[in-house]
Amino acid sequence: MQRQFLLGKVHRATVTRADIDYVGSITIDAALMEAAGFLENEKVDIYDVTNGARLSTYVIPGARGRGEVGINGAAAHLVAKGDLVIIAAYGWMNEEEAAAHRPRVVHVDADNRVVELAREERTPVAAE
Repeated sequence: MQRQFLLGKVHRATVTRADIDYVGSITIDAALMEAAGFLENEKVDIYDVTNGARLSTYVIPGARGRGEVGINGAAAHLVAKGDLVIIAAYGWMNEEEAAAHRPRVVHVDADNRVVELAREERTPVAAE
């Protein structure tokens, strides 16, 4: 059986622009994409920490090293410049693949520069 698991995420990035007139998607600095393992046109979910909005779209690369996280098209009604967001990609795996997998977690500063790149560890469940 295939189940869906987190592949990677950028945690608490700052939205640098929101452009309602741009044809949909999210533009992400190419360095952040690489760190999180995102591919061009890959589906991602966006969780707005500032206002609680949640949406799905696809990734397009932005200029490397500029810290861009741009919300494009209709999503700009839900996410504004300055909002903090979590951007996450998921993939399908069987149980054996999932047992060995550790998602990439990219922590960034206020300018969307990588400050920590980690592999998320599983938290053991406490016995009752």
